Amino acid sequence: MKSSIPSLNLPARPGKPVPDTGTSAEGLQAVLDNLDALVYVSDFESHELLYMNAYGRRIWGNIDGRKCWQVLQDNDGPCSFCTNDLLVANDGTPNPPHVWEFQNQLDQRWYQCRDQAIRWTDGRLARLEIATDITDRKQMELALHNAHKQARAAALADELTSLHNRRAFFEFGGQLLSQAHRHRTPLALIMMDLDFFKQVNDTYGHDAGDEVLRRVSALLKDNIRESDIVARMGGEEFAMLLPETGSAKAQEMAERLLGLLSDLTVFHHGHSICPSASFGITTLSHGDGRLEDLLHRADKALYRAKDLGRNQVRVDTTPTA
Repeated sequence: MKSSIPSLNLPARPGKPVPDTGTSAEGLQAVLDNLDALVYVSDFESHELLYMNAYGRRIWGNIDGRKCWQVLQDNDGPCSFCTNDLLVANDGTPNPPHVWEFQNQLDQRWYQCRDQAIRWTDGRLARLEIATDITDRKQMELALHNAHKQARAAALADELTSLHNRRAFFEFGGQLLSQAHRHRTPLALIMMDLDFFKQVNDTYGHDAGDEVLRRVSALLKDNIRESDIVARMGGEEFAMLLPETGSAKAQEMAERLLGLLSDLTVFHHGHSICPSASFGITTLSHGDGRLEDLLHRADKALYRAKDLGRNQVRVDTTPTA
């Protein structure tokens, strides 16, 4: 079926009468059919397609009185993303055009759409859409976005262990700190430092030390909650930030990690390495405005664990307001 548009009466521009050539409808039809974009009109209530230009018919076939959602999306009902409700004001008058982008699930192409409510030649309210294929541009945008996302992830990850790095700890940890203050929920910080790690490097080599760091990091990552943050702060020092966690639960977590470490043996080039660690714990107080406040107290507890013989957990006992 050849889709055509009805004759149009074009208004004359002031002072410049438009000559009546009798070919205005045919000329407009030629323009629309040569556009490198989809142009269609559908009934606002029934969604029946009233017009589709040649570009659309080449891709989706003849309209044959079918609904727009049948032809364009192969759906069995109106599309969930239909914008008709955005095109008409409460008093029934057309709103300004609505411009948006979406990916057609039928052909997987990306389109920029310009939707507008208009009065059809018989007076009924109709939807006019002009959709331009922007797939190439969108693919470039998505590739650039993914590249930025990957670069950002790399900047926030520790290269050796794949844990968060110090920068990520402060960025994400700052968000948890703000949330804890805002919602008045507890927040715990566990600092962990591997014992005698320099001896591992000196005795077995830095490759062995790196393997110990990777294995210990995997153990930490496998034993924290999804909401927790674990980061390698540098060298053999790690930090874990636990939202909605008080001192007792944080100590329970640290004791469990201490036990798991005692069962860990790292084999490297015929050598068996059994790492241990010291832990320091603190919790959020009302006066903590920065993560550094918690880190300072957790470090004090950590070094107390070191002074008392290592391979143990200590909780900060500094009085808090």
